[in-house]
Amino acid sequence: MTTSDPKADLHSYLQSARDALLWKLEGLSEYDVRRPLTPTGTNLLGLVKHVAGVELGYLGDTFGRPSAEPLPWLEDGAEPNADLWVTADESREHIVELYRRAWAHADATIDALALDTIGKVPWWPDGKNEVTLHHAVVRVIADTHRHAGHADIVRELIDGAVGMSKGNDSMAPGDSAWWENHRNRLERTAREAGRDA
Repeated sequence: MTTSDPKADLHSYLQSARDALLWKLEGLSEYDVRRPLTPTGTNLLGLVKHVAGVELGYLGDTFGRPSAEPLPWLEDGAEPNADLWVTADESREHIVELYRRAWAHADATIDALALDTIGKVPWWPDGKNEVTLHHAVVRVIADTHRHAGHADIVRELIDGAVGMSKGNDSMAPGDSAWWENHRNRLERTAREAGRDA
């Protein structure tokens, strides 16, 4: 019979998303980790900055366990989307270390509290802001995996690198010529379907 430790399961999925997101920064220049590659400005280091704030909020403040981390980009009056990009004065090292400290703070909350512990999300409306720790952890896992997926696409646009982690690209085997042919086939198929619609 297989036994399960719900906290360990949740932590495993959260940590895999954290690791994948940081791995997307490896080997890139300061420009490449910051440059916007979508019309809405999605960039790799901004995604890391965002998820650090998400963890500190949902797995800290929500359960009466605020961190000592200053997050001026989340304060009242901050510029919209300030948590989704990194200024020239904010170093990559600072943002990555902030994220690692956010992990430690969030992990301490998960370790200290039962999954059915009730917290209140400060930025949700009163009367609709109660969540269990279990719900908050699942929400953070979903958000982090979503942004790791964004990071995977942004990284592919930068230099073609894909995958979940070093040595695990989770892609079908094929060299660059195979992938170019595959992409061209998909383009032809999409155009054909578009003509028939």
